[in-house]
Amino acid sequence: MIAIPAAPQKIALVTGAGTGIGKAAALALAADGWTLALTGRRREPLEALAAEIGAAAHVLPADISDKPAVDALFAEVAARFGRLDLLFNNAGGWSPGAPIEDVPFEDWQRVVNVNLTGVFLCTQAAIRLMKAQQPKGGRVINNGSISAHAPRPLTAPYTATKHAVSGLTKQVALEGRTHNIACGQIDIGNADTDMAAKMKSGILQANGQIMVEPVFDPVHAGRAVAYMASLPLDANVLTMTVMASAAPFVGRG
Repeated sequence: MIAIPAAPQKIALVTGAGTGIGKAAALALAADGWTLALTGRRREPLEALAAEIGAAAHVLPADISDKPAVDALFAEVAARFGRLDLLFNNAGGWSPGAPIEDVPFEDWQRVVNVNLTGVFLCTQAAIRLMKAQQPKGGRVINNGSISAHAPRPLTAPYTATKHAVSGLTKQVALEGRTHNIACGQIDIGNADTDMAAKMKSGILQANGQIMVEPVFDPVHAGRAVAYMASLPLDANVLTMTVMASAAPFVGRG
């Protein structure tokens, strides 16, 4: 009998993995055979998810807006797994609605630190690891938002950071070519997560009305991430939009 060598492990790091889109993506990736490093600020939801996934999941709590924490996180990934094949930059935050002129600086800084600086820090560390490993290369997937294309009222920090993530995605896709690193972005609209709870009771529209908006099961967003991750590195989904079909995004405003 000819011995068939085991397929090499595929290593994925998911940020903000404990809940919502991050959890859905981690479950979908695990179902596809990925070994997962799960990170986020709170250990408890990460451990609950790891228990659900099993031995393929590893809990590595970290605050991705903090550079020393990110450095330590990626050092641990390198030491534990020896490589990284996928980074899903999912962690993100919101701020209370306010007109631009009334946004507290602390709210602006907090959203920028997580939604933009955190994505940059994790991407930078991932690229360094992906360039150094053998075989070199890997994939970065950024969680954008439909707010990367059209704003909601009173959401300047969130909208600005998600537009910036779109630019960062394209920059990484460009610079990554030389190193066999692909980068794409998934823009998700109205997944039924804690962040979307207000949409089910009514949310402010561009015309000043309050309207209930449809939502969809985040499992479908998770499967979309897994599809993007399943491609060979010579193919890439640069952008994908997954949204509730009846959400008032097309034609917003």
